[in-house]
Amino acid sequence: MLHFLRLFCLFSSRSGTGNAIRAPLGIHRANMHRYWFEDAPSNLTDQLGYLRSVKRLTAAELETFTEGLSIPDGVVSRPLIEQSRAADNHSGFRILDYVKVRANRSGNYWIQCPSCAQQGRDRSMDNLAISIGDTRFYKCWAGCTREMIREALGQPIPQRRYRSY
Repeated sequence: MLHFLRLFCLFSSRSGTGNAIRAPLGIHRANMHRYWFEDAPSNLTDQLGYLRSVKRLTAAELETFTEGLSIPDGVVSRPLIEQSRAADNHSGFRILDYVKVRANRSGNYWIQCPSCAQQGRDRSMDNLAISIGDTRFYKCWAGCTREMIREALGQPIPQRRYRSY
């Protein structure tokens, strides 16, 4: 039997369009807030009990439920993102020269954050996202700064020197 998790789309009140999908019981990585099912008390035991009580659909039931539905054309394919000329000609620091890519999804390379690793964190080895379109852009989802990441790689960001006239 196939198992599916019920997902809820988040909507913007201004535009009326969805901007993300959140799964109940997931923990938001930035604020460490857990999202609960609204139909059960807010503790893990009751939440899991509620989840076990929800009717599971068989593949045939899911097929019947989605029969005739289609994905709107605007959602099916994403436009290609043109890589900037600056990314092609960038001769400075290249983070991909110092790290090992572990996954490629959502337009990003996902790797273990070197700063988190030095601090004994990021056991799942996927805190650092590096943009595939322009690898100059990277972010640690655990909150490490660019300076901390570069320092951990032994490549600190050079201090800018200003001329005095």
